Amino acid sequence: MTETHSTAARGDSGPEAARLVASRVLDVPDFPKPGVLFKDLMPLFADGRVFREVIDGIVAYHGRDSFDVVVGIEARGFVVAAAIAYATGVGVVPVRKAGKLPRPAHSVSYALEYGEATLEVHEDAFTAGHRVLVVDDVLATGGTAEATLDLVERAGGTVSGFTVLLELGFLGARERLAPRPVHALLTV
Repeated sequence: MTETHSTAARGDSGPEAARLVASRVLDVPDFPKPGVLFKDLMPLFADGRVFREVIDGIVAYHGRDSFDVVVGIEARGFVVAAAIAYATGVGVVPVRKAGKLPRPAHSVSYALEYGEATLEVHEDAFTAGHRVLVVDDVLATGGTAEATLDLVERAGGTVSGFTVLLELGFLGARERLAPRPVHALLTV
């Protein structure tokens, strides 16, 4: 494993925030399959000071009053969403893989490089016009993000922002999600 660490780190919240995230990302080769370089953010979550700075930075970027609820995408997005919700005093809503929610849910299926996946959110997760901040750990090809944003809107929420800790910019997801704005603390 090696660190994703660069003095020329870049991101939408500036080079200092980008360097902070980069300093706590580990590259894990051949996970989950040969040829894939997995970006492990668990060291960032485990470092209380850094995690607090990252959460505070996300809240400062969006503004405490710009959203009514935070959506976390399964599973590492739950960690980020819960911390933002706690810091701002709003609720948190999980977007889960199919079959994990106990009550009636909206669902959306989307294509993956290796098949298809389905995400769900409870039908009563949002009231009409709820301003929703959607968060996840990593933005890769954008399929999961696009499906989640569509799901939030179909369930009655209004997407007020989308934030990730790490964006794999070379995969072009930002263009796929346009015209919705993407906020990434670190783009590699």
